Amino acid sequence: MNTTLSLLTKNVRGVLAASAAFSVMAAAPVYAQEAEESAKAEDFEQIAVVGSRAAPRSVADSAVPIDIISDEEFKQQGATDMVSMMQTVVPSFNVNDQPINDASTLVRPANLRGMASDHTLVLVNGKRRHRSAVITFLGGGLSDGAQGPDISVIPAAALKQVEVLRDGAAAQYGSDAIAGVINFVLNDASEGGTFEARYGSYYEGDGDMIQMSGNVGLPLSDKGFINLSAEYRTADDTSRSVQRADAAALIAAGNPFVADPAQIWGSPEIKHDIKLFANAGIELSATSEAYMFGNYAEREVEGGFYFRNPHNRGGVNDGGIDPADRNGDGVIEEGEGYQLLLVGDLTGDMSGNCPTDIRVGDNVLENPRYINEVQNNPDCWAFNEMLPGGFTPRFGGTVTDMSLVFGTKGELDHDITYDVSLNLGQNEVDFAISNTINPSLGPDTPTEFSPGRYTQSEQTLDIDFTKPFDVGLYEPLFVATGFQYRNESYESFAGDTASYEIGPLATQGFGIGSNGFPGLAANSQGRVSRNNIALYIDAEAYITETFMLAGALRYEDFSDFGDTTKGKIAFRWQALENIAFRGAFSTGFKAPTLGQSNVRNVTTAFGTGGELIDRATLPPTDPVSQLKGGEQLTPEESESITFGVVADFDNGLFITADYYNIELTDRISTASGIELTDEDIAALLAQGVNDASSFQEISFFTNDFDTTTEGVDVVANYSMEMMGGETKFSLAYNWTSTEVDRASENISPERIRMLEDNLPAVRYSATANHTNGDWRFLARMNYYGSIFEDHLDSALPIDKVGSEITFDFEVAYNFTEEFTVTVGAKNAFDEYPDENNTDAGGITYAQIAGSAYPTTSPIGINGGFYYLRGVYTF
Repeated sequence: MNTTLSLLTKNVRGVLAASAAFSVMAAAPVYAQEAEESAKAEDFEQIAVVGSRAAPRSVADSAVPIDIISDEEFKQQGATDMVSMMQTVVPSFNVNDQPINDASTLVRPANLRGMASDHTLVLVNGKRRHRSAVITFLGGGLSDGAQGPDISVIPAAALKQVEVLRDGAAAQYGSDAIAGVINFVLNDASEGGTFEARYGSYYEGDGDMIQMSGNVGLPLSDKGFINLSAEYRTADDTSRSVQRADAAALIAAGNPFVADPAQIWGSPEIKHDIKLFANAGIELSATSEAYMFGNYAEREVEGGFYFRNPHNRGGVNDGGIDPADRNGDGVIEEGEGYQLLLVGDLTGDMSGNCPTDIRVGDNVLENPRYINEVQNNPDCWAFNEMLPGGFTPRFGGTVTDMSLVFGTKGELDHDITYDVSLNLGQNEVDFAISNTINPSLGPDTPTEFSPGRYTQSEQTLDIDFTKPFDVGLYEPLFVATGFQYRNESYESFAGDTASYEIGPLATQGFGIGSNGFPGLAANSQGRVSRNNIALYIDAEAYITETFMLAGALRYEDFSDFGDTTKGKIAFRWQALENIAFRGAFSTGFKAPTLGQSNVRNVTTAFGTGGELIDRATLPPTDPVSQLKGGEQLTPEESESITFGVVADFDNGLFITADYYNIELTDRISTASGIELTDEDIAALLAQGVNDASSFQEISFFTNDFDTTTEGVDVVANYSMEMMGGETKFSLAYNWTSTEVDRASENISPERIRMLEDNLPAVRYSATANHTNGDWRFLARMNYYGSIFEDHLDSALPIDKVGSEITFDFEVAYNFTEEFTVTVGAKNAFDEYPDENNTDAGGITYAQIAGSAYPTTSPIGINGGFYYLRGVYTF
């Protein structure tokens, strides 16, 4: 069904609810044969104030499942960022912590109905939201390579409600709407406002968070409004680490310069997070109005990276292996030998006669040859002189986001409505890395770098029309049609020179570029762009009093890969007075993003052999990528089926249950790391990729696998009077299962299992919210099913991360009608996921890289969080 057209129900309450959820035209006419204007207004108020006892959580009269989440539901929880808030209130929406995961640290990928983060279309006030510039190169398997919108830039203070369409909707809204659509509806009040201050901290005593936000509504003359929102937040980082085994061995051997812990796993530090939103509208005439809304946001984040061992870090300290018969059996076996130290000659003409055979032993700092021949020799250099305990880079950056949408809508003659708008959006990420080096520069290296900047820009023109036609059915046939033109670009900017410079020690085996995240070279920067046009038509009507049928058809033509046509058909049948059935079949697509088709990036990751390596992500059309199987990307294609039942009983019990099945072919993701041969590196060098000698593996985007995802969503609500007050009960349940139907050799078995099992198969939450006079009490139970994690993406399987149950509690008291104080706890009983204590050759998985817990656990790795919130309303 086209939910934009769910205006045509005999029940005015359902009409207005559905239109509030996904309306192509807010000015579209409503047809209800026996409704009075006063009844319309009363019902509209009941639906618009979502979360009141008079309105269900899901829209009962829609042919497809829609959740409407009020601003109050967002406020009544401990999470503060939008992504985590959505996970709390929408069980089919999943997100996990990204402690050390490259660009994912800046923009955490979120998943709706088991799909990748860029399979969900995001709207604000019904208008398409632009993508983030951040590509999640390491996205925990499911979202590897995804480039979706950054919803964390939207402050909760700016919202009136959030609407989640849990159904494929590419035929209605275009590319990306395979998993569904999330529409953020902005506050449009013309008076009053709120101010909120919040403090929170984890039970461990870290991660202190301070947030202040406000919203104010103002009249814009006597015929309009302007609503302004602002939020400011800071948060300290957390650490849930244990000491790495190699770092502990260095300390035991007498190296006092190694930090404890050497590597930090936890939430990154949010140095500042500023969010501004404005929403405005004004009546132009009795039948038309103008509107405008936009935002500006800036967030600076810094997190940890992997520890660089001072004995064997590749390109920094690793001088190779000296083969030796260490066990004395007369045979040099695999694994035998002595680690050598990488020593550079600073003379320029290689006249320093620097040693290349120094065995590091247990502590190279105490090795007499190192002391005499390197440390005290001005012609020779080893990074142990500068960084005797190794080093752990700090990686992050600044994300800047802005948008502006303006347009006009109204009603023409013959019941035709129109909406014309222009949408401008831009997201930029400026990466930063510190406490690291460009090894090839030797002692002259800086320790802080700006390795590059990426910008995603989009401009969209929408022209929409709607009109009812009397064709002899129970109600008029409602038709919507429109045109969309979108231009988008992806631009990459080079980092500072030192971040990619090829220094004098490069020819001696030292790595090139800022270690951990080498800068984008000047000859690799550039801008790519494309445009597309779309035409669509939607139609919906009640064929009989109890049976509604809807359909949608959309044609899109992209300048870079061609055109596609997608369709959808849906129905709703009121079988009994209190029970209705609904369902839909749709085809969908997701176009490859410009970033996925063109980006170049180098990051540090665990390689196929279990060691830290530099992995280059190259365009799929790059000659080296093509040598390894890379091809021009094509759109992902989907077929989606939903079928459900809605029960709305006279006693106030409201239940929806919906089954979905999504077959997705030619899915886009990054290939698993592919090892480079000497010939491959030579080919890269011949292309002018001068830092290719630093790469051990490459990856590229590819259409290399197909999946089938199915699941069930259940939503139930019930209100009753008890203990002198009113209690609202709600249950939201999700079961999701994904199977990989086809995969090429570029997708590793571990990646396949992560795709299938890294999200909990079952998630549900049960909430009770009791109000009694000036008091309010909230209790919520959250269940997360077990998952599989490929620890560190390095084929170190944690076979099962067990299921978990957490509880959230809140107590609020209204000191006055204007001032409310809330005390609460998220994960109140301080639950943690199963520890990484599986043995891996004499040490635990936790000791390999210092992560105490599975980092992709759905409950996070930080434990309990308490908070205090004060809200002043005026």
